[in-house]
Amino acid sequence: MAYKNIDELNPMHVDVLTELGNIGTGNAATSLASFMGREVDINVPHVRILGFNEIAEYVGGPENIVMGMLIKIDGDINGMILYVFDNDFIETVMNVFFGKKFSSFGELDEMEKSAFCEIGNIMASSYVNALSSMTGLFINISTPSLCIDMAGAILSVPSIEFARVGNKVLFIDDSFGFGDGGNKVKSNMILVPEMDSLNKLFEKLGVM
Repeated sequence: MAYKNIDELNPMHVDVLTELGNIGTGNAATSLASFMGREVDINVPHVRILGFNEIAEYVGGPENIVMGMLIKIDGDINGMILYVFDNDFIETVMNVFFGKKFSSFGELDEMEKSAFCEIGNIMASSYVNALSSMTGLFINISTPSLCIDMAGAILSVPSIEFARVGNKVLFIDDSFGFGDGGNKVKSNMILVPEMDSLNKLFEKLGVM
């Protein structure tokens, strides 16, 4: 049975994607620790199927200013990954990685933005590599494209481009701890695969 939109997925499919995310976040923790020069702890991700309006509220409302990072996926699997980082995440990384206090998005310089792009690249690569290693599929990711804007505006990009697969997407949130006993901050990942790709993925995993 081929699925036509994400709404049709059942709890078993969500469990499979959660396990893939768990493997990916474990790899991401190791890579981020090396990049940031300190221990990084990541909790088991929580996967939900949500509409874009629900996601906007989850990240502080459609008018909340956030950092969005868009990464396109192609190869055997096509779609996009969108990361949404809020103030708490940015503030923690700025303090840990740069030893600086974060006061506003407007004060981020090009080097700091580049560092966040690399963090997004590490996280996306870890998730995609988990998918690839478990399925044997070839998956390529693009260079992250960073944007700072209202959450509603950032979420409109995947909402418009993938409206044909339904109005809901896979929303994955992780909790990061930087350093020994560091406070947990959330990273929100939105996975928007084309349905043909998602069907191919589940077929390879034997969960059609």
